[in-house]
Amino acid sequence: MTEVLPKLQEDFRMQNKSVFILGASGETGKVLLKEILEQNLFSKVTLIGRRKLTFEEEAYKNVNQEVVDFEKLDEYAAAFQGHDVGFCCLGTTRKKAGADGFVRVDRDYVMKSAELAKAGGCKHFNLLSAIGADKSSSFLCLQVKGEVEAKVEELKFDRYSIFRPGVLLCDRRESRPGEWLLRKFFGVLPESWASAHSVPVVTLVRAMLNNAVRPSDKKVELLENKAIYALGKADEAPKP
Repeated sequence: MTEVLPKLQEDFRMQNKSVFILGASGETGKVLLKEILEQNLFSKVTLIGRRKLTFEEEAYKNVNQEVVDFEKLDEYAAAFQGHDVGFCCLGTTRKKAGADGFVRVDRDYVMKSAELAKAGGCKHFNLLSAIGADKSSSFLCLQVKGEVEAKVEELKFDRYSIFRPGVLLCDRRESRPGEWLLRKFFGVLPESWASAHSVPVVTLVRAMLNNAVRPSDKKVELLENKAIYALGKADEAPKP
């Protein structure tokens, strides 16, 4: 894909598509927004979130922001109208929000957002899930992620892309000692092994965008960590 990617990106730009991002304040969402603006892939970029974000860089001046109450999303249907592509990076943790709060954010908020996006005309919905997602799992996190994957599929978007990354390699603003140790561990492993179980956030984000610009006949696409890693590195020159 390395050779054809620039052409795909240029063709995509010419279509003047609009995009929304859910969860732009999180680690993946903020990197996704940065890459979208740097690649200039969309004619209109909208953030949908519970609060307005502050940006100092000039590159962010034309970013639209829709502030919504996720507990009353039906009242904010207009925020989800008129977008060609949607990226959902919304999520929290059980430790941070408790079991009920986790389910409310990662399942209820995501599902209602997807419903409104579909009703608003979104053609390509991209969902950030997790490795091991399975609605039959005995682990709450993986069970909820699996349930959401299946429920969004029932909405029948023209194109639905699910991303299941492994350990995300990034520097979080909030302290998560366990994740810090995992990132250090995967950071020193051989690339051939680490690529199956972990992925830098910037590589994940580039995979999401590289996937968006390439045509696909598939209604539903499921990308596991290794595929994400390869696709996110598609624009890098091969090592000698």
